[in-house]
Amino acid sequence: MTQSATNRRAFLRTSLAGGIALASGVGSTWAADVSGQPAAGTIGDFKISLAQWSLHKALFNTKEITNLDFPKVAREQYGIEAVEFVNSFFKDKAHDSAYLKDLKTRADDHGVTCVLIMIDGEGDLSANEKDHRMQAVENHKKWVDAAAALGCHSIRVNTGGNYSPTDVTKAAEACGALTEYGEKHKINIICENHGGPSSNPDALIALIKAVGKPGFGTLPDFGNFPKDKKGKYTIDVYDAIARMMPYAKGVSAKSYNFSSGQESSLDYARILKIVTDSGYHGYVGIEYEGDRLTEPQGIKATKDLLVSLRGSVYRPSV
Repeated sequence: MTQSATNRRAFLRTSLAGGIALASGVGSTWAADVSGQPAAGTIGDFKISLAQWSLHKALFNTKEITNLDFPKVAREQYGIEAVEFVNSFFKDKAHDSAYLKDLKTRADDHGVTCVLIMIDGEGDLSANEKDHRMQAVENHKKWVDAAAALGCHSIRVNTGGNYSPTDVTKAAEACGALTEYGEKHKINIICENHGGPSSNPDALIALIKAVGKPGFGTLPDFGNFPKDKKGKYTIDVYDAIARMMPYAKGVSAKSYNFSSGQESSLDYARILKIVTDSGYHGYVGIEYEGDRLTEPQGIKATKDLLVSLRGSVYRPSV
């Protein structure tokens, strides 16, 4: 192990052991070196949540359900006891205390935990102009408040497109300021690999380190990595996930299509062993985005796969 790797793990043991990290399911010690090529062994325990984007067609297009219905739907239709909201489905309600109280009450009434809110459309946290960056910080603060009102542990932000592995100064300034606000409300600020530099693990991890705050972490998404025109990943997604997991405060189980009960393009067992080796035991959020199954079918297929792998023995393919 290199000296830098040793220092990184020492930092993580101390900085992520605090209350915010533990609330989101990050362990204070690490079970193994996190590698994209995990050794054989048992896949550990984790909780399952439902990401609201899995039902975006029902919410946006057919309007079969509303945002207020989401906790009930998760519980009664899918047997899932935790939800991850997307702000697009209640964009004008961040400051509506009565609405948020109603939503929280509905979740509580159905025994559903509100995990996080995914935030889109609130400005570029890496904008070149400082006033634009700081306006984006201000725009996000209301969602920190909303997340606190709902009992969430985090908001997921988009980090913007104006940074790189060697230049994260501007993005770090804004993300750091937002994280300081989040820490006051016990809300983590987390970054998903969600396109642009955020889907480059070199750039995203450079940003995490530059901010250097325990309330700022990652939301590794199994599938949001660059692809070529044929739909093949252009980077090693397993290595990328492994590199993101030591900073993870949430995990997004992206799924597209299935064959014989397995996700067609991703080795879920391998990924979940990577998750286990990182010491993570929090929520793994189902986020179905496929086109062959209906949304209900895709959610159920993803849940069945996650349940079947939890506690199973992973064996690397030859």
